[in-house]
Amino acid sequence: MNPNPPANPNRREFLKKTTLGAGLLAFPTVLRSADSKPNSRLNIAIIGVAGKGRSAIVGLAEENLVAFCDVDMRGVAEARAEMEDLDGIITRAEAKGARWFRDYRVMLTEMDKEIDAVVISIPDHMHYPVALSALNMGKHVYCEKPLTHTVEEARLLTAAAARAGVVTQMGNQGHSNAGARLVKEWIDAGVIGPVREVHSWTDRPLWPQGMEKPDHSKMIPVLPEELSWDLWLGVAEPRPYDPAYLPFSWRGWWDFGSGAFGDMACHIMDSPYWALQLDNPDWIEAACTPVTGWAAPKASVVTYQYPARGKFPPLTYKWYDGGMLPPMPSGIREWPEMVSRNGTFIIGEEAVMVVDTYGQTVRILPDGKFDALKPSLPPRTLRRIKGSHLQEWTNAIREGRKAVSDFSYAGPFTEMVQLGNVALRAGQRIQYDGRNMRITNLPGANRYLKKEYRPGWIL
Repeated sequence: MNPNPPANPNRREFLKKTTLGAGLLAFPTVLRSADSKPNSRLNIAIIGVAGKGRSAIVGLAEENLVAFCDVDMRGVAEARAEMEDLDGIITRAEAKGARWFRDYRVMLTEMDKEIDAVVISIPDHMHYPVALSALNMGKHVYCEKPLTHTVEEARLLTAAAARAGVVTQMGNQGHSNAGARLVKEWIDAGVIGPVREVHSWTDRPLWPQGMEKPDHSKMIPVLPEELSWDLWLGVAEPRPYDPAYLPFSWRGWWDFGSGAFGDMACHIMDSPYWALQLDNPDWIEAACTPVTGWAAPKASVVTYQYPARGKFPPLTYKWYDGGMLPPMPSGIREWPEMVSRNGTFIIGEEAVMVVDTYGQTVRILPDGKFDALKPSLPPRTLRRIKGSHLQEWTNAIREGRKAVSDFSYAGPFTEMVQLGNVALRAGQRIQYDGRNMRITNLPGANRYLKKEYRPGWIL
């Protein structure tokens, strides 16, 4: 654990008091690139190149990519060989002086004055230490979802971002889509009537889950020369290298990932979370295949129960993964193709809203009901995003404003998502006191809200 972490702030009170919570930024836009005009290109460092970092590099090709950091150069070489455009962008950046690093701490320290912003595309367990280090050094931060690995980290990182006064964004890309705005506008206007029930599901995991600890009694895997294993482990407890952990299968291991639920819920649950003004649930419980001490289950159904929230009535929200699916809503005769693998049913008293994975496509069912509602749909009141989710972040930096999924939004959202994993590991219903970040009925489950860290990973 960070030797001197800030006190856990009460989430609601914190968001009320900070300027970020009020939608204002308390810093001037300062770019370290040579041209400091409003349209200047940003000096950006990429932490994690071979995985999701690929799309970030391509999406930010018009910025100044000044540094790349990755602990596994095998993956980097494979990515560059597979993607010609990626290789070209990196090659051009290298020709302009971009530097390579294995250790993000060395990169941030040596290039402090040359870096405006960082993109973090690495395993979940390292999101918090890397993002906090960057915030502590005054960098703008874009971090892939889930924002953090634990509930406590989500709350602490939200507070740290507000103190830093920089522009932040979580990589739940659907939050920039027009469909997500339609969901919120239609829910606010009561188009489908009061909502008391929501169901979201995914076809994940697409990686192994339900595993036990790797057994090295008969074979000791050989550590690849290109992999800096200790740097990959980061804050996690030391252990021998095993290919079961990486490059992609880390998602299923509790020490590194957040399972199918933590991986996909930050996409699929985003529109309902935003539109229905969800915050802390009263309780959460999970039904699942066996949960080991090492890995997330192969399949689960997680239930959140929310109290009334202003104009919104009490709500039951159910999540399904690993092939589990919700029942067909009343009045819906066939499964909508748009959500055959991942999606959401928002069930109102008047109709059912169907939302796809990333909030791109929204439908109201039955179709006849939608046809009748079309003339009375509310006007578009929310700002539509120009460009990609990454470009929304870089534009916000230049304009000195919040990005749409900045940490004041993404932190509480991630906290809600990771509470589902806490319920999975607890094995029974948990009553949650969100104000004090405490499970009240099962004290032993509080250990899943946080974790211990190897020292020396936070700058």
